[in-house]
Amino acid sequence: MPKERQVPQILDAALVRAWCALSLDALGRAREEIDAINVYPVADGDTGTNLYLTLESAAQAVEAAFAGHEPELPSAAQAARAMAHGALIGARGNSGTILAQLLRGMAEVLAAEDARDTADEPVGPARAAGDARALRRALRRAAESAYEAVAHPVEGTVLTVATAAADGAAGAADDCRSVVRAAYRSARTALEATPRQLAVLGRAGVVDAGGRGLVAVLGALVEACTGERPAPALPGPSGAAGSPGPAGSAEQVEPDGSVESVEECEDGVGGPAYEVIYLLEATDPAVERLRARLDGLGDSLVVVGGDGLWNVHVHVDDAGAAVEAGVEAGRPYRIRITHFGAGDAHTARGGDARPVREPAQRAIVAVVPGEGLAGLYGEAGATTVLARPGEPPASGELVQAIRRAHAREVVLLPNDADLRHTAAAAAEQARTEGVRVALIPTRSAVQGIAALAVHEPGRRFDEDVVSMTSAAGATRYAELAVAERQSWTTAGICQAGDVLGLIDGDVAVIGATPGPDATDTLVETAVTVLDRMLAAGGEMVTLVLGDEVPDRVADLLERHVRDAHLAVDTVVYRGGRHAALLLVGVE
Repeated sequence: MPKERQVPQILDAALVRAWCALSLDALGRAREEIDAINVYPVADGDTGTNLYLTLESAAQAVEAAFAGHEPELPSAAQAARAMAHGALIGARGNSGTILAQLLRGMAEVLAAEDARDTADEPVGPARAAGDARALRRALRRAAESAYEAVAHPVEGTVLTVATAAADGAAGAADDCRSVVRAAYRSARTALEATPRQLAVLGRAGVVDAGGRGLVAVLGALVEACTGERPAPALPGPSGAAGSPGPAGSAEQVEPDGSVESVEECEDGVGGPAYEVIYLLEATDPAVERLRARLDGLGDSLVVVGGDGLWNVHVHVDDAGAAVEAGVEAGRPYRIRITHFGAGDAHTARGGDARPVREPAQRAIVAVVPGEGLAGLYGEAGATTVLARPGEPPASGELVQAIRRAHAREVVLLPNDADLRHTAAAAAEQARTEGVRVALIPTRSAVQGIAALAVHEPGRRFDEDVVSMTSAAGATRYAELAVAERQSWTTAGICQAGDVLGLIDGDVAVIGATPGPDATDTLVETAVTVLDRMLAAGGEMVTLVLGDEVPDRVADLLERHVRDAHLAVDTVVYRGGRHAALLLVGVE
């Protein structure tokens, strides 16, 4: 027997951090398998991906918590709260939303432990036993809170697996290793039983996808506590992930890998057409009223969160009504609406199978900072990922976009220097799936526009990439922004509220703080930026105006370019909401 690695058995921030990272790794390995067995509540083949993206957001929040506490370390409760909060704001789909609530339930117990100042106890048998008991309570609270969040709990799902984990932990000895091993064994046993509890799983010959994901997360907890990776969970009673049930059964897997949903199988009718997810700032009473209203609009209702911030998930036919209900309850944002029948990978609701679309030869995938730019790129044929202020897309989102583009060859435009590593990771992941991906290191959306302008799908892939890369590289870029605080810049000291002109990523111009007419200051700063950029020559100026910038700014800047720089053309676009004040490109 190999000697067990001596990993501390106490609940501290390092353990939470390790668990989060190992969970992300485990879901990354199991993602495709989990996607393949996703038949409940809707057979849309994305449970593994949704769980991965949810954990990716949680991992980013944990790392931010550690960075924010330097040189000290956060407490276990602070790390757990960060993990739960990150999962809450990044939760995807029904499964990701429930996982976020499971993590929140655990964090609640650890926060109560933190209030007792257990971190000051000496590391020894008493501390280890106390932490083991806290971990048992955390697993129990996780299961209870998940049941509370789901409007109509169903057995044979991730809820059943979570309860089994808590039951298993309850009978374990008072040390963390014993608790997590017992929880994992019970969860795995419960997972294998899910096809006997939920008919749709039995007909498809698979275990519950959400439960499979939770077992992976619990396995990561075992690894974090013991240093040993447990045996992987079995995919299902058939022994093969995603294996179909008997031919002609109500759950027969279609040629594209999709299946009809449980609503169709049991009721004979199609389920709701849309999945609606949004974050919501609202009071507890308002959320209770929202639950009742959404419960009458659709199904698969899950509302998780608390302390004024909630994640709402529901399947409905009237997506607008679901969003309006959120508006009445509070302030909804980060709204995502998915049509179950819209993707090429799905079967039409009602059971009419559609032929699998052949992959296109080539596609463009681009990150864009504004809704107007998303429309512009979309008109040019690109698949877009919207980047909101302070919310850069994760690598998983870029991988999803590459899959959505459904092409053999993909040109990826990150349009942000800070997304270089994220885009590179997404490209590498897509290559392992057989897609030929070229990453053009565009640092601004205007460089992406220049690359799109010379894109020729009929050219050889390498030639097209070289041409697009050359066009992007030949485009200088600038941005106008408002300083948030006093700080040193490459152009001197700026004050909060000053208009800054950044050229190729560096502050080159500091404009005055806007007065009664902010347009004048904006125009003056932009003119200085344009003159500096055009001093070295140029043939085309691209201006992208943010949502709050009046059209008069574009008119004044176009006139200046025409009068001061002969033979230079100007093109103007609207960036829309979330875009910078002004983006400038000079080719």
